[in-house]
Parts: sequence; structure tokens; C-alpha cells
Amino acid sequence: MKKNMFMALGAIGFLGVITANERRLGRYIRDGEGHPPQTKTIEQLAAETKATFETKHNEVKAIAEKALAEAEKGTPLAATAKELADQAITGMNEAKSRMDEMEQKMARRTSEEDGPATPGERFVADEKFKAFAGETRPRGRILVDVKDISSLTTDAAGSVGALIRPDRAAPVMLPQRRMTVRALIAPGNTSSNSIEYEREKLFTNNAAPVAEGTAKPQSELQFEDAVATVRTIAHWMRASVQVLADIPTLRSMIDQRLRYGLAYNEELQLLNGSGTGQNLPGLVTNATAYAAAGGLTASSQIDIVRLMILQVALAEYPANGIVMNPIDMAAIEMAKDGQGRYLIGNPQGTIDKRLWGLPVVETQAMTVDKALVGAFNLGAQIFDRQDATVEVSTEDQDNFIKNKVTIRAEERLALAIYRPQAFVYGDLGRVV
Repeated sequence: MKKNMFMALGAIGFLGVITANERRLGRYIRDGEGHPPQTKTIEQLAAETKATFETKHNEVKAIAEKALAEAEKGTPLAATAKELADQAITGMNEAKSRMDEMEQKMARRTSEEDGPATPGERFVADEKFKAFAGETRPRGRILVDVKDISSLTTDAAGSVGALIRPDRAAPVMLPQRRMTVRALIAPGNTSSNSIEYEREKLFTNNAAPVAEGTAKPQSELQFEDAVATVRTIAHWMRASVQVLADIPTLRSMIDQRLRYGLAYNEELQLLNGSGTGQNLPGLVTNATAYAAAGGLTASSQIDIVRLMILQVALAEYPANGIVMNPIDMAAIEMAKDGQGRYLIGNPQGTIDKRLWGLPVVETQAMTVDKALVGAFNLGAQIFDRQDATVEVSTEDQDNFIKNKVTIRAEERLALAIYRPQAFVYGDLGRVV
């Protein structure tokens, strides 16, 4: 029993040592008082304290377990021994709580040290100040340059960094046209600078019932050699190196604007390209002119669109889309009957942009009062040689001298039109 009492007393005595160490380390962490030994860092002291605590924790646990075993045997435990055991366990739990608190303080201190030091922290950490403060009777004065008198927005010493935040308005995005014509056309890829293909020129169908032993009628299918040449669409702009590095939003806007510019011109080329020089052969340029078939007449824009669809169907190609200017589509949607009811859809609901079961592509690349109806997916095909890319270069001598960069956007593609009869283009008759 005396041995148990001595062990309990020893444990309590050790816990007192731990409490003293913790208080000293806590003060050092909190406000810099009580400097630890120069040979060991605060982290090393904390680790040693924790390891010793774990050892004594096991010893205190053994005291408690032995006391419980004696109690189960019916052996009475001296009041003093029981009191000491209870105190040892209570003290151990309190020390454990303080140990956890100390670790949290150290973690916060470490995270604070990861950020930029304040002027006061740099002042007290300066060697000149330490030498001055270490004197028994310090006299005179010291000058420590903390270099925080600057509006530079960098991470270097002497810069306030992000402390100064100027008012900044969000960039106003410029309007962008919705590109949709490409989605109608069959996609493709090429690794060459040109695509050779056979374009259907004429099909004369003379198929008919014939009697046995008589000559069969001859049909005609004419092709012509055609070449779809890969064309380059490109443009560039110049910007400051600092602006691109410092303002990611502007960099993104430049990137998007350059690529948008390519798409904008691409849609113009796909519809209206002349096919001469470096221009693509546009669908409108190569389309068949609208002519009402079967002696039918149209009395409205909607009728004209229907006859265009018929003309494409008679060329043995089923139409899959209609392209027109938004103004013309708005005029069609606003058309009313004699009682003032809308002919196309309900203005209070979602109006699907469709006419005669076909999707309508609205684009300002199409001339007002004109329409293009066609089998875009069968009658033509886009061959992409190089997707839209954005490149940055500082190699130009003028860029080097003026600290600027050249940003270039570029794409390469070809358009093959297999059968011009698959596309019909003409007036809607709204504008006289």
C-alpha cells in the first residue's frame, strides 16, 4: 500500500512539472515571455513534454487499475491512497486538456507565421533590436526599417500587397452573336490543305416500265471534279505584358474575344463566302435560286418557305434546316389572322423556332428578306484542319522594346458543297 501511495505521489509531482512547463511554453506562444532554452526549440520541448506525459499517463492508469482490483477483492483501500489516486487521475485529465490547448496554440502560431510578418513582428525579430533589448541597461536608440510605406501590389518586403483594394467595376461584356450555322452542317476533319471530291452536277431520271425485249431508258448522272481548299481565318491584337499577368479577367476576355471573332467571320464565310481568293465557297453563293414548283403560288412568307422546302425535296434531298434573319422570323411570328390571333405559337409560352417541322436558325449573317433552306447535313460538309487556337508571342522587336505581347487567334477549315441543288435561296417577298 505504501508503494502505491509513493507512486501516486510521484505521478502527482510529475504532473506539477508538466503544468509548469506548459505554463512556460504557453506564455512563450501567447506573448513571447519566458524564452525556452537556446539549445531546443519550442517544438522540441513540446514533443518531449508530450512523450513524457504519455509515459506517466500509463503509470497513473496502472495505479487506478490496481486500486480497482483491490476494491473488487474486498480489500479496503486507505482513504489517503484513494484520495491520492483520484487526484492523480484528475490531474492527468487536466494536464491532457492543457496539452491539447498548447498544441492548438502552436498550430495557430505556425499558421500565423506562414503569412507575411507585420511591421511589429519584423521589428522585434530584427537582430539590432535583440542586441539592444539584451543589454542590462540599454541606452541610445536603434533604427529598424520595416519598409511598409509603399502602395506596390507585390509580395516583396516594403509592399502593402492586397491591403489596398481599389474600387473596381465589373467588366461590361460586349454583345456577341449566337453562332448556329455550323451546327447544321456535317462535321469532318482533314490533315491536308485541300480535299478533292466529286460534285453532283446533274441527275436525269428516266426510269420507266419497259416491255420485254425492248431497249431500256437511259438516265444521266453527271459529276464534276471539285476541290475544297483549306482556308485560314485569323486576326491578332497587342496587349501589355503587365496587364496580361496582373488581370486574369482581361486575359480571359481577350482570349474569348479573339475566338469569338473567328467564329463571327466563319459564319459569314459559310453563308456568303465568294469562293475566290482566300474566301470559302459560301452556301448562299452556290445555292439554287428559288422557283415555285408545280405551278404553286405563295401568298405569304410562310408559303414561300414551304415552297423552298418542296424545291429541296424535289432534288431528292430532305431539308433539315432554315436560315433567315431575326427580323424576318419576328415578322412571321407576329403574323395574325383576321381575328387578331397569332398564327405561329403563343406569345405567353415558349415558342420553338420551327417552321413546317424544321428548325429555324436566326442569324444576322443572313440578309434581311432572304432565306436559305437546305439539306445542310447531306449537301455540304465542313473539314476542320486546325481548331481555333490562341497564341501569345513576345518575339517581335517592337514588343520586346515596349514590353508588349502579340496575341493571335487562328483556325483553318474547308467547306465542300456536294450538291448545290440541295440548297435553295431566295426572297421572302416581305420587302418590296
